[in-house]
Amino acid sequence: MNSGLNNPDVQKDLVEFIKTGSSFIIAGHKEPDGDCVGSQLALRSALLRLGKETAVCSAGPYKRTELYDFVKQFCEIPENFDSLFKQKDDIRVIIVDCSGRERTGELHDLLKKYPYAIIDHHAAVTHPPSTAEAPVYIEATSPSCTLLIFKLIKALGMELTQEEAELLLFGLCTDTGFFRHMTEKNSYAFNAAAEMIHYGASPKKIFNIINGGKSLNSRKLIGNILARTESYYDGRLLVSCEKLEEYSIFGFESRDSDSLNQMMLSIKGVEATIIIRQESADNCTVSLRSTDKINVAEIAASFNGGGHKNAAGLSIKGDISSVKQILLKSFSNYLGN
Repeated sequence: MNSGLNNPDVQKDLVEFIKTGSSFIIAGHKEPDGDCVGSQLALRSALLRLGKETAVCSAGPYKRTELYDFVKQFCEIPENFDSLFKQKDDIRVIIVDCSGRERTGELHDLLKKYPYAIIDHHAAVTHPPSTAEAPVYIEATSPSCTLLIFKLIKALGMELTQEEAELLLFGLCTDTGFFRHMTEKNSYAFNAAAEMIHYGASPKKIFNIINGGKSLNSRKLIGNILARTESYYDGRLLVSCEKLEEYSIFGFESRDSDSLNQMMLSIKGVEATIIIRQESADNCTVSLRSTDKINVAEIAASFNGGGHKNAAGLSIKGDISSVKQILLKSFSNYLGN
């Protein structure tokens, strides 16, 4: 089946990097999401079929309920990665869904001694130049990293298995909000999704994985956050927060950012949303979302964060009140009169 995606644009040096290697660590970014995990596991499956030794790992934490069944396949992070492989003198790293080792958290120092490749689709970050020793495969226009893994598997001359198709569609649906963020420019992604379905991926099953299995506490936490939402710039920007004591009560598992952001963005006239979470006494994480008009990745990048035009995040020192004032000032460049 032809998805309409051109496989020759997958860098030849990346294909050669894989074909000539024997053992691979497939690493993802800290606090991985479904696109990261789906990319890692689908690539792992393909490399195993090529006869390669593989191990998948991320620094975590794995906060999202939809990831629980998938992360069982991830290995513990060893002090010495060599212990994972029989072939210890040819270990290579493939970093997916992020720009390099520095974004892998505690894996960073452990991966330094191995040659590596990067596969990523984020536009608001700086990537190292591609070389034969460190091939870099970037498509900033791709809606998900799993689409790049999809193209890579085909460039390796392979057909998808059902498991790979499910993992790839899972990642694509995660990063596109189950296609809510797609535009007329993304027809090729729908072609790819159709091919994944052809090979056995079930959209119904994936929708239930992403949106089902939530706890009552998660709904209560959403209610709390919605109840304290504030409106700025004539309703074009909504700001809310999760307090430190709520984090202590509800924990990571009760967070459902996608549902919360979807509710806030569905309000008439809203162009962007900010959710500030007090993670500790002196540090907050921030979730930024927008419709088409505002590039929140640019705002996040100004605070050393990252993401996409319509969905980004960052970590910043301070409490909710001080962080809110800083972010309101940043948004004034986009929303101010």
